[in-house]
Amino acid sequence: RLSCIRNNIWLASCGVLSSGLAVLSSFGLMLFCGVPFVVTVANAPFLILGVGVDDMFIMIASWEQSSRKKEKSSIKSLLAETYAEAALSVTITTLTDVLAFFIGTWTAFPSVRSFCLYTGTAFVFCYVYTMTFFGAVLVLNHRREQGNRHWLTCMRVGVGEDQAENSCLYNVCCIGSCSRQPSQPGEHPMSTFFKKYYGPFVTNKWIKLLVVVLYGAYLAGSVYGCTQVREGIDLRNLANDDSYVIPYYDDDEKYFSTYGPRVMVVITESVDYWNETVRLGIESCAQNLE
Repeated sequence: RLSCIRNNIWLASCGVLSSGLAVLSSFGLMLFCGVPFVVTVANAPFLILGVGVDDMFIMIASWEQSSRKKEKSSIKSLLAETYAEAALSVTITTLTDVLAFFIGTWTAFPSVRSFCLYTGTAFVFCYVYTMTFFGAVLVLNHRREQGNRHWLTCMRVGVGEDQAENSCLYNVCCIGSCSRQPSQPGEHPMSTFFKKYYGPFVTNKWIKLLVVVLYGAYLAGSVYGCTQVREGIDLRNLANDDSYVIPYYDDDEKYFSTYGPRVMVVITESVDYWNETVRLGIESCAQNLE
C-alpha cells in the first residue's frame, strides 16, 4: 500500500521468517535424531516456503476481513475471529501435506525416505510457527497501525501536519498518505477486482459453458497422458543439453538397444594365463556363455 502506516512489509517478511524457522527446527531435530542428510533434502526449503507463504496470506486476509467487520473490537476478539476463519483451511492443507510425505517414508529408497522425513517434519513446524509466531506478529503489526506508527522506524507520524505545504512524496513517506485524510483501512484492490469484475464475468452462463468445455478437454488430455506415462528415468534428462553424454546415449539407444544389457564374467580365482590349456578353457567357457 502507498501508505507508511498501512504498509505491511515487515509482516510479509516475518511470514517468510516463519517458514525459515520451520526449516531450521525440522533440520535440527532430524540431524539430532540421526536421520541421514542427503542431497535431495536441499530442495525441501523451497516446498516449505511455498506452503508457509500461502498460510501467511490466508492469515493476513482473514485478519483484514475481521478488522473491517469489527473495527472497534478488541485485539483478542480479532485474533479469535482470524483463527476461526483461517485455522481450518491451514490445518487441512498442512495435514494433507504431512500425510503425503510421511506415507513416502515407507519407500525402500533411503534417499527418498530421508527427504520425506525432513519435509514432513518441516510442515509440522511450519504449522506450529504460523499458529503461534505469526499470530503474535499480526497483533504487534495491528498495534503499530493503531498507534499511527511508521512501518520502518515505528515512530509516530505527523498526521496533524499541514499537508498542503508538503509534496505528495513527503506525505506518503512521512505522514501516512498522499491525501489530506488520514490513512484508513480499506478493501484491497485485488479483492475489489475479483468481487466487482472477475466474479460477474465467471458467473455468466456462456462463460460457465466455456469453462465446462475447457475442463472436459483438460480431463480428456489428462487421461490420455496417464496412459502414456512410462516407468523409469531417462538418463539424458540428468545431463546438460550440451553435454557429450547426450549423443552417447542417443547412439547407444539407436545401435545397441536391441542387444539388451551387457553381461560381464569375472574370474575371482588366481589363473595361470601362461598355461595354454587354461586359456583354451576360458575361451571355451566364454563361447558356451555366448
